Amino acid sequence: MSSEPDPGTLRPGGRTARVRAAVLRATGDALAEQGFAHLDLADVARRAEVGKTTVYRRWGSAAGLVADLLADMAEQSVPRTETGTLLGDLRANARLVLDTLTDPRQGALFRAVIAAATCDDRTAAALHRFYAIRIAEWAPCVEQAVARGELPAGTDPHEVVRAVSAPLYYRLLASGDPLDPAAADRAAGAAAVAAREGAYVV
Repeated sequence: MSSEPDPGTLRPGGRTARVRAAVLRATGDALAEQGFAHLDLADVARRAEVGKTTVYRRWGSAAGLVADLLADMAEQSVPRTETGTLLGDLRANARLVLDTLTDPRQGALFRAVIAAATCDDRTAAALHRFYAIRIAEWAPCVEQAVARGELPAGTDPHEVVRAVSAPLYYRLLASGDPLDPAAADRAAGAAAVAAREGAYVV
């Protein structure tokens, strides 16, 4: 078995880093505009103003581009907000998710990636890694709430964080109900109440 990393997963500096940044920006633009089904490596190379051979050699496929884009997005995501209370922290998380999903470019990009993940295993794996990183970033807010006595011991922090964002993604992808600050605050409040009642104790 080869020990070589997946295409595009190296973290080089200098000109190579600039090429990677340009290609990933172009990938995001193309996904937001056209969706995964129309993501074309030659088009990405044209948008990024780099040689086609560079894109084909380093990323190899549309799935390779998306995997690296999601890795970069996870690294660049806004760090968690700590307000000193569970509800304040969960509201901050919900508002961040809301801002992402309602952003014209980011919302379209996530819809495209999620759609692709239903039929492409590599894209699905990259999406799962992205969300695992983001959930792990916010989990300490729940752990701190347990330490403060706001939540019962044994509360699963990852489940609480998932409970905040799940209703917002449901609105984005399934129901079509409004995605607004009231919906975000309601999702955070419901997760906080359920957590206090021990719903996420394992």
